[in-house]
Amino acid sequence: MHGLSRLSNGASSVSPPSSPRHRVSRGKGTTSPAGGCDGGAKNFRGGGVGRAEMKNAAERFRYFLISALYRKRGVLLFAPLLYIAGMLMYMGTMGFNAMSSVGGGDAVGPGSMYRSPEVFEKLWPFMEAESNNRTSNLLSNVWNPKMKQGWKPCIKQTVSQPELSQSNGFLIIEANGGLNQQRISICDAVAVAGLLNATLVIPIFHLNSVWQDSSKFGDIFDEEFFIYALRNHVNVIRKLPEEILEQYDNNISNIVNLRVKAWSSPSYYLQKVLPKLLEWKAVRIAPFSNRLAHAVPPYLQGLRCLCNFEALRFSEPIRMLAAKMVDRMVTNSSKSGGRYVSVHLRFEEDMVAFSCCIYDGGEEEKHDMDIVRERSWRGKFRRRGRVIRPGANRVDGKCPLTPLEVGMMLRGMGFDNTTSLYVAAGKIYKVEKHMAPLKQMFPGLETKDTLASIEELAPFTGHSSRLAALDYTVCLHSEVFVTTQGGNFPHFLVGHRRYFYEGHSKTIKPDKRKLAQLFDKPSIRWQDFKRQLQDMLHHNDVKGIELRKSSSSLYMYPMPDCMCRKMDAKVEYSNTTKTT
Repeated sequence: MHGLSRLSNGASSVSPPSSPRHRVSRGKGTTSPAGGCDGGAKNFRGGGVGRAEMKNAAERFRYFLISALYRKRGVLLFAPLLYIAGMLMYMGTMGFNAMSSVGGGDAVGPGSMYRSPEVFEKLWPFMEAESNNRTSNLLSNVWNPKMKQGWKPCIKQTVSQPELSQSNGFLIIEANGGLNQQRISICDAVAVAGLLNATLVIPIFHLNSVWQDSSKFGDIFDEEFFIYALRNHVNVIRKLPEEILEQYDNNISNIVNLRVKAWSSPSYYLQKVLPKLLEWKAVRIAPFSNRLAHAVPPYLQGLRCLCNFEALRFSEPIRMLAAKMVDRMVTNSSKSGGRYVSVHLRFEEDMVAFSCCIYDGGEEEKHDMDIVRERSWRGKFRRRGRVIRPGANRVDGKCPLTPLEVGMMLRGMGFDNTTSLYVAAGKIYKVEKHMAPLKQMFPGLETKDTLASIEELAPFTGHSSRLAALDYTVCLHSEVFVTTQGGNFPHFLVGHRRYFYEGHSKTIKPDKRKLAQLFDKPSIRWQDFKRQLQDMLHHNDVKGIELRKSSSSLYMYPMPDCMCRKMDAKVEYSNTTKTT
């Protein structure tokens, strides 16, 4: 007998969070029109005759409008148009500062200009003097032990399940995007397969036009371990059985592709997908990115936890090289007891271009960014009426931090020049220029290209997801992780670190609005600079442990769905290991 589903009913879908991708601000100018309110009011001042005429005219117009609406109610159909016209007239009086190109004069006060090089020039001597006089390394006590609340993994309690019943059919999904976007698709597919009591076929990876990585599932993740880790909860097979393929002329593309809307609830799958699965014995969902709501019943959350934190282990070639790289970072960090800092630096050419922020490259930088924007987004930033305000973007904390700014922030927090620093990044824009000051502040800086040899990296070259997996592992094991611009990489990594470090993310997520103000003060005193950044570090320590809210992702907030307090944990999950 077939088990129709693992749940009698599903949880209703909640609204998804805003996309992790930063969009260009469409801010509006605040300049008042010429003359202002006072100037306009002067036209209505004078003798009583003028006021009476205006009053009579207004009354006549009001009477006419009401009469027309009363006699011809069809005019009400035009009410929306009248409202829009009125709003446009009103906005026209506000004097919008719309600019069609990047770089217009939109200075909006403190924090709107990139003055970080000036601040660095002023503070560098103080940084050097303090490093020479320091007797202890901040890495030995960067996180307050009192902040730990003793959380531990307890997935087995969440997903404990009787023996699997006979499968209702086969589920084929296509995972798109980069490494961590693929993780979302895979784990959501495991949850959906559990919900529908379906057999999951190892996910197909779509060749993304941006990432250009032809890697298959087994090139990035340990396929055999994935199947083994899920064996008691979801059936997983490498490929469809021959008898099923023959029904579709040995072509998976012939299997009906169900178009599932984003953030669908479990009830949607039970009502719309399960009947098709029972009828056809195989269904395909492509694409399968963000196709399951955040808020689902505990059992499905448990399957997500099991998939992400336990079953998705990197493939052996990735694990082997990543382990060597971690060992080398630990060896290089002998002055701090083997502890090091990792930074996810997002200052690639396309990231800088998309942000529409202005740095210190002048006309050459503007020319470079215009080319990148046109190549990657084809006219998106040249549309009529497009408002681009680089200064407002910076004040709002939307500009990618430069390597210089990351270094200044860390030095201000108390990390001295003996700190070992690992930088996870793509190709940095004008790498020699921008990385030089960071190396000046942290001579022990490493990247995957300096930590591993050309021969060791050769099997991964040209495969962005495999290279990202190396960065991911080295960052996972660092004592401090610094995220600078958001995205799926830190989203998953912060959650993974919480899972492995007793619920504390040990992560610095800087307040970039405050940094914009701080880096726009060339006259700031070193002590004031340090105080503000050390306050920011303390705030990150306090925020290291956070419970998941109903609309949040458990991949970033694994408590309490995937973890429980040690005093409450009755079952140890012995498979838990830091090796991914």
